[in-house]
Amino acid sequence: MNTTLERLCEKEVINLKDGSRLGTINDIEIDTGTGRIIAICIEIKGGFFSAKSERQTVRILWDDIQTIGEDTILISIDLKLCIKEKPAKAGMLGKLFRDG
Repeated sequence: MNTTLERLCEKEVINLKDGSRLGTINDIEIDTGTGRIIAICIEIKGGFFSAKSERQTVRILWDDIQTIGEDTILISIDLKLCIKEKPAKAGMLGKLFRDG
């Protein structure tokens, strides 16, 4: 089955482990050397692991995708292991090095 990036990002991601609906893809990691997709990223609302107003990014490896259907992407993962840590806010020293 072939699909476009736009169509892939419209599909809802569902975790088979707990039946949760995670949402849709908001970013994709690609190996620029091979052109292969490494992972998909989904931004989820807090409440499960954080305050309800916070958003967290779930990074799902391409190999963890079970099935890509017409309207859904089925995965089977432990969600806690896929939450990406938020980068620490840069202090004055970090800003100096980042800006040059």
